Amino acid sequence: MKKRFIKKILLINLLIFFFTIPLTNTYSAKLTDIQEGEWVLGDIDAPITMIEYASMSCPHCAAFHIETLPIIKKEYIDTGKVKLIFRDFPFNLPALQGSMITKCVGEDLYFKYLDALFSLQKKWVKSKGSRESLFNILSNTGMTKEEFDECLNNKDLENKILSHQIRAHEEYNIKTTPSFIINGTLIEGNKSIDTFRKTFDTILSN
Repeated sequence: MKKRFIKKILLINLLIFFFTIPLTNTYSAKLTDIQEGEWVLGDIDAPITMIEYASMSCPHCAAFHIETLPIIKKEYIDTGKVKLIFRDFPFNLPALQGSMITKCVGEDLYFKYLDALFSLQKKWVKSKGSRESLFNILSNTGMTKEEFDECLNNKDLENKILSHQIRAHEEYNIKTTPSFIINGTLIEGNKSIDTFRKTFDTILSN
């Protein structure tokens, strides 16, 4: 099981980093829309759509969720100006496991689990024993071992996450995390809150 996960992750990373597609300013309209099964943080009719591509094991992604996202949520999401769509872009086995487990908790808890796993990232993202550490965190919320194993053994869910990762690279040239598509504009890396404010305010003023 573990070898199968690792082989798929390695193959996808090779495709992403060795077969780079030139970046263009035109993106697929379909992929900028809310996809089937995706959950949205904020007002679905907000004028700004912020799509985040992140790896659950990425420290820069964790920094964004811990330090920057709460400010964006307070100033732009809770005020109906921005809606956030989170999309998984796992770079290793622990990240894929974290991505899968958040998909199994339901819409009401999804973003809370994302924030919790990013906040506790150093406790569960390990080269060995990440699965056990992840379960120790999830078990405190009421998830049983049977539910946990059933989620991580879901091949359809695994393939869906990985195929979406490949599509994001093909259509957006996503190759680093975190990366953001904000109303069609690509922003790479964990930028300062001032950078995000400037981007949002420019869109809102037009």
